[in-house]
Amino acid sequence: MKALILAAGYATRLYPLTKDFPKPLLKVGGRPIINYIADKISAVGSVDEIIVVTNSKFLRDFRSWSKGFKCVKRISIVDDKTSSLKDRRGAVGDMKFAVDIKEIKDDLIVIGGDNLFEGSLNKFVSFAAKSSSPSIGVYDIKDKREAANYGVVRLSHNKGIVDFKEKPKKPSSTLVAMCLYYFPKDSLGLLKDYTRANKHKHDATGFYIEWLRKKVPVYGERKIPRGKELIDNRSG
Repeated sequence: MKALILAAGYATRLYPLTKDFPKPLLKVGGRPIINYIADKISAVGSVDEIIVVTNSKFLRDFRSWSKGFKCVKRISIVDDKTSSLKDRRGAVGDMKFAVDIKEIKDDLIVIGGDNLFEGSLNKFVSFAAKSSSPSIGVYDIKDKREAANYGVVRLSHNKGIVDFKEKPKKPSSTLVAMCLYYFPKDSLGLLKDYTRANKHKHDATGFYIEWLRKKVPVYGERKIPRGKELIDNRSG
């Protein structure tokens, strides 16, 4: 199993803080955000490589970070060959780029590079692996007005996703998606189908999940505790 950390965004909402420095490397509690994510991934025994996809602008920063970060897993840094907000690939585009360039043929965990959350990844991975279908991490935000800022999910009694809307004006539930996904290897080819058919919806991963659930069963694991909102992460 591989793990992919999405770290190619430009975080314009945090300017000037992130104008010349990547958001995942900002420090929280004295450590870069990405360190917490890598630590959680490292605790998943089935993962043999952590892949970080970034952009040309911040490539040097992540290469420097990887050299100084002690990790039991192999870390690879991938440059998505973009350098500005205008030519960015978007989260889904970066997922496809990393899968293609690394020739990934394993099951894949995908996590946003600014995704701070509490709890272990092992329970989520165990749940997702048993279903043999794409799965996402969700949590109950308990406020529909707040939910409108995220990807909103409705689950069936067996945790199948029966509805998913990216930032809807009128949310149907208070369950929202965190930027945490599991894609079995057999489903990775669908990324190509999606990007070909949806050329203008590559930024938010929620649009992909909304499309994907109509093609194959997709499940949601809602047992992951909500993390402290130290960083504004609303990326589906």
